[in-house]
Amino acid sequence: MAMDYSIEGRHYKTLVPIRIGVKEGLISKIEKINKCDNQTIIAPGLVDLQVNGFQGIDFNEAQITKEAVKEVTQSLWDVGVTAYFPTVITNSDDCIMASLHTISAACSNDPLVNQTIKGIHLEGPFISKEIGPLGAHPEVYVQEPDWELFCNWQKGAEGRIKLLTMSPEWPGSADFIRKCVESGVKVAIGHTAATPIQIKEAVEAGASLSTHLGNAAHVLLPRHTNYIWEQLANDRLWCSCIADGFHLPEAVLKVIFKVKTEKCILVSDSTKFAGLKAGSYQSPIGGEVMLDESGRLSLKVNPELLAGSAKSLLDCIEYLVTNKLLSLTDALDMASTKPFQYLEPSSINGLTSGAEADLLLLNQANEGLTVLKVIKSGQVVH
Repeated sequence: MAMDYSIEGRHYKTLVPIRIGVKEGLISKIEKINKCDNQTIIAPGLVDLQVNGFQGIDFNEAQITKEAVKEVTQSLWDVGVTAYFPTVITNSDDCIMASLHTISAACSNDPLVNQTIKGIHLEGPFISKEIGPLGAHPEVYVQEPDWELFCNWQKGAEGRIKLLTMSPEWPGSADFIRKCVESGVKVAIGHTAATPIQIKEAVEAGASLSTHLGNAAHVLLPRHTNYIWEQLANDRLWCSCIADGFHLPEAVLKVIFKVKTEKCILVSDSTKFAGLKAGSYQSPIGGEVMLDESGRLSLKVNPELLAGSAKSLLDCIEYLVTNKLLSLTDALDMASTKPFQYLEPSSINGLTSGAEADLLLLNQANEGLTVLKVIKSGQVVH
């Protein structure tokens, strides 16, 4: 059990000096104080709904172990992430089941890992087979939505699949989405070549998020009638985006932030190559990939296609702030409180009395960010 204590710093929204009381893993109180002897910024811990892997470990590799899941979790604490969704992508039925089972076992094995992993994101295999929307997913394993198969995976995950990314271009997609939503699983549209009508039908059935909007798309699209405009214009859809400096140009990010101001979530889409040196690597996502000195990760056979991200969520925040695309406050909100608002609209989260004491203590200098301390459920984990 975490001990009771208090911390002082400056509120990330106002920079007003505050003292936060922590009791039994929760925020017990937040009070303004007259002065603070440091420039530490206190913010909510980061929440990443799309983590394929991190620092040499991938959730989609056959040899993934409970210990490896814990290691990823600890590495993410170091960069301020206090809640995340391990993301399992398109693969063979058995490999998907193996990953789900191992992640679930890791949660059952360690209370703090269980508190950090808020759910599993299944990205595929019910996606588009078309080049572009397919992204770096292996086409051989793409299939149409199968409710019995999904239920089998959910059983293997002990109910931990909380988010499914799929394309509603398949026959019967609306019924499948409806069943997922009724079972408590959020459904996102992504890796799609769906028509505007199919997207509308998916939203009517309960789809509520666009996964990394603007990516995993055709290189060329009709200028007016296409799946990007349709999702961007739908007020019922939340949107996640990868702001690592490679996935989306600044102009596209600006438009997304303006249109989806209240419903935009930052995700890293990080792979096992996040935190590794530049070079050529073998990946379960895309086969042979290249990581260049700037941190761009692409398919070796087709360098124009990205193979996920090699950046952390904190890197994305730093990129947005440095390039003046968002204020630090807005960027932190999109990477912390907004994901919780999407997942559980009525949840108590962020810097609020009664919320889980998931805290990120930062120093900001010349728009660069340094992690000073990370607290998870009241425990100092970095």
